Amino acid sequence: MDKTKVAATKNITSLSQETRVFPPSKEFSKRAHIRSMSEYRKLYNESIKSPEKFWAKQAKNEVVWFAPWKKVLQWKAPHAKWFVGGKLNVSYNCLDKHLNTPTANKAALIWEGEPASPGRAGEERVFTYKQLHREVCLFANVLKRNGIKKGDRIIIYLPMIPEAAIAMLACTRIGAIHSVVFGGFSAQSVADRVFDCQAKMVITSDGGFRRGSIVPLKKNVDEALAIKDAQGVSLTKTIEKVIVVRRANNDIHIEEGRDVWWHRELEYVNANCPAEKMDSEAPLFILYTSGSTGKPKGILHTTGGYLLGAKMTSKYVFDLQETDVYWCTADIGWVTGHSYVVYGPLANGATSLMYEGAPNFPEPDRFWRIIEKYGVTILYTAPTAIRAFMKWGVEWPKKHNLTSLRLLGSVGEPINPEAWIWYHEVIGGKRCPIVDTWWQTETGGIMISPLPGATPTKPGTATLPFFGIVPEVVDDQGKAVPKNCGGKLVIRKPWPNMLRGIWGDPKRFVETYWSEVKGSYFTGDGCRQDKDGYFWIVGRIDDVLNVAGHRIGTAEVESAMVSNLKVAEAAAVGRPDELKGQALVVFVTLKTGVQASQSLREELRNHVGKEIGAVAKPDDIRFAEALPKTRSGKIMRRLLKQIASGIEIKGDTTTLEDLSVLAKLSSSDE
Repeated sequence: MDKTKVAATKNITSLSQETRVFPPSKEFSKRAHIRSMSEYRKLYNESIKSPEKFWAKQAKNEVVWFAPWKKVLQWKAPHAKWFVGGKLNVSYNCLDKHLNTPTANKAALIWEGEPASPGRAGEERVFTYKQLHREVCLFANVLKRNGIKKGDRIIIYLPMIPEAAIAMLACTRIGAIHSVVFGGFSAQSVADRVFDCQAKMVITSDGGFRRGSIVPLKKNVDEALAIKDAQGVSLTKTIEKVIVVRRANNDIHIEEGRDVWWHRELEYVNANCPAEKMDSEAPLFILYTSGSTGKPKGILHTTGGYLLGAKMTSKYVFDLQETDVYWCTADIGWVTGHSYVVYGPLANGATSLMYEGAPNFPEPDRFWRIIEKYGVTILYTAPTAIRAFMKWGVEWPKKHNLTSLRLLGSVGEPINPEAWIWYHEVIGGKRCPIVDTWWQTETGGIMISPLPGATPTKPGTATLPFFGIVPEVVDDQGKAVPKNCGGKLVIRKPWPNMLRGIWGDPKRFVETYWSEVKGSYFTGDGCRQDKDGYFWIVGRIDDVLNVAGHRIGTAEVESAMVSNLKVAEAAAVGRPDELKGQALVVFVTLKTGVQASQSLREELRNHVGKEIGAVAKPDDIRFAEALPKTRSGKIMRRLLKQIASGIEIKGDTTTLEDLSVLAKLSSSDE
């Protein structure tokens, strides 16, 4: 990492500068959808200067409509309506439109189950587009048979199995609104979401597999349906039916009259289910994201704009080609799984791979085995996973032939340059472009990202905006800051797949996203733009630390720490400090074989000082065997802040992957 003088504003001090540049190879560009920066700029400028004309053309080319729209955009901040009056169906666009083409017999979904032993592959299922269409129509008729109508809400609480994608597509086929709840969430989380959206049905399974253990999903649902509020009123009284997939064959309770088996229900229906003609602005799904108040926010996405965004970003950011085997490792419980496991790839007629389990089960080479086995060409995963792979060592990927890969992607948080380089060299063999994508649940799809055949990349930056996206880095007054100065990242103009609201809470929608900078969408992220216009995310504004008058983004401190060869992972948090306002505490996981010591602590403090300046030198470094993470791999900094401040752990910990990590950190003197 190259050092530069600190660029400070009263907003955020941006401390790091990365100057290595990786242009796309001529070989890759020659075959890509977008082949040069001039081609990107031409399309981008069109999308900004004449957005309605641009999006009308894209919607016409990319999406099948049953009825045309009357108006491209109706915008009265903060409320947008896209393709007003247009009629379409998402399931039709993902499945039916491929049926009379050669794509009908192409693999739509390849699935591998988790249970496996060293050297032996797991269970495998493959669905062609024609087969997937049949399964979706059958299950859509099961939903109708069980009383589901257009506009009803359905909770989907399933492991990463094909039935999860089938259930989502079946909902969209008949106009039901799905809300997928991540399989790692607790009974209380399920109950809260049922209550908030007044769901009529839960789709779950007996259990799911995680690192060889069975996750008791149906048991969690039973507990959720028994939860009452303080007045003794059921939170889940709107639930009429529970449909259960047989997956783990564990013992479960079936409540007569309420619970039915998925496979049994299929016996009563046929595969003829025409797709409902849905309004472009009809609600498609609600996806809950954690809120700072503790009450989850139900982010609402609608039909036409969301589909167009998911399809176009999949096509151009991943440069999807006819022969690709594309693997996004996200769970369908997250928006990444919605947009880039299910809707985006299938709308493009791509082959999408799903894997049920953990990346290190039964051994740390499970991902590399899967890539070699299926000839995966595109891998889209999280920096947290990449840093875990680095920690486990290069010997695991080296055991496998990864030459089928042609493109790598990163999602979920900023990727530090060291992880980027490792990913590029060890996994990509120095030949695969990396698309480091920035976006959110709320944005519906990728907003800032390289286009792999056009954009020269720099390790650690999401680079430039996608078509139609107008981001800006601003100060506290909402005015643009100079280049290389930190500030708040906002989006100035509406885009088709933007969130349409928070379910049942219009006031919170305005307060959370539209009150910080008037007329602009506030992302909640700190950012800076370099001299080339590239966007560097420096962490959540909530995670910005005020250290002796400098506002420092945690992502930059963590990136500097991880650039030390002895460090596998780091998480920076603040604790109250009388002198500085906040003291900087960094929790560090060391690479295998490295011993923690006082001298190493001092070495790491000096390393950060040398990398990004004395102002960012940690006041305290705590060594940890592991960091507290959710099952999606996000570090729970909220818990680390409490540990660093020596206060009692408060708040929900049910999403933690491993509760023992917390106990060890809390009891540690380190």
